[in-house]
Amino acid sequence: MTVRSQRLRFGVISFTGFIALAAAGLVAANGAQANQTADPVVPSIPGVDQLQRRTLKAVGLEKQLGGNTLGSYIDRSTGRIVVAVSDAASADAVRRSGAVPKLVKYTAAQLGTVKTRLDGLAATSSAGQVRSWYVDPATGTVVVKVTAGAKDAATQRFLKQARAFGSKVSVKPAYGKVRTTADLLGGQQVNMSNGYLCSLGFNARTSTGARIFITAGHCAQGRPTFSRNGVVIGSTRSMSFPGNDYAAVNITNSSWTQRGLVERWSGTDVPVRGYSSAPVGSPLCKSGRTTQWTCGVIVAKNVSVNYGDGDIVSGLYEHSACVEGGDSGGANLSGNYAQGVTSGAGLVGGLCLEKYGQQNESFSQPIGEALSASGASLVLG
Repeated sequence: MTVRSQRLRFGVISFTGFIALAAAGLVAANGAQANQTADPVVPSIPGVDQLQRRTLKAVGLEKQLGGNTLGSYIDRSTGRIVVAVSDAASADAVRRSGAVPKLVKYTAAQLGTVKTRLDGLAATSSAGQVRSWYVDPATGTVVVKVTAGAKDAATQRFLKQARAFGSKVSVKPAYGKVRTTADLLGGQQVNMSNGYLCSLGFNARTSTGARIFITAGHCAQGRPTFSRNGVVIGSTRSMSFPGNDYAAVNITNSSWTQRGLVERWSGTDVPVRGYSSAPVGSPLCKSGRTTQWTCGVIVAKNVSVNYGDGDIVSGLYEHSACVEGGDSGGANLSGNYAQGVTSGAGLVGGLCLEKYGQQNESFSQPIGEALSASGASLVLG
């Protein structure tokens, strides 16, 4: 074991994708090792300042245009911000800002109504094997993804309702089976008292100074106690699943030290500088105990996901980094800025889709909503 790994194991909570807490770098300390500090962090990832500038610009444009835009995304071929708008005046405003306008047929209100209707249908009936649905600024439609080859009655009923909206909806195939990515392992080491194995997201402090970390809500079902090697870290403070997918966990054992870092699984850590809501097309990397450090791009935002058994989660973002069982709750970043925590993914035989020649379909809970629910702020690195 290297000196660094000993430090992670014996006295820091690094934002990691370690298994649950321990994997997160939460480690009960004993003796002098409890007071060891983390290794020096690496410099900011190249291009981070540019990423944050693009994010701020996109957020500013969307706020300025309000209901006149479907949203924005980064054109991967040019690196420029593209803003989907439904009228010429808004297109002119986008051009004046230096971004690229994309004229679309339907307004944000029209497509928002479609998505809301589909959310209601899934909640009151069933979405069958329909995987997800969201307003897509790139196509100017509500994209509905359905498991390829699904023929069951519930799926067909949902698709019939979706297709009734005509050209406002685009139906696309999805592969594998979507599921939350916590593992329930019988007979093996348990890191939460409910038997799940998950990953730590981000360390935070509440407005009153309470120490917490954020992870996935489905990891905290039953409000378990979190521990590592038999040493208690803390108990569930709050959780929301389904509907949302976030949880806050109290860190009550003083042996644990919070760090504003994310494990990169390469001998270096990534410092957390804050959080943002990066536009579609932005690069994103996630840290998790199973697939460790994997990267992709943000594909869609405000996505509703059908995890089956009536568990519908809304407001997620989709990205293309590999995610597998046990990665749930792990940290997602764009550069040095927190984006969210891992919720689930489309898997084939427990493996992410890229291992079968398809683009990964991974889903995460935005961090801002999770922090607001706890009245908390990130611990920064």
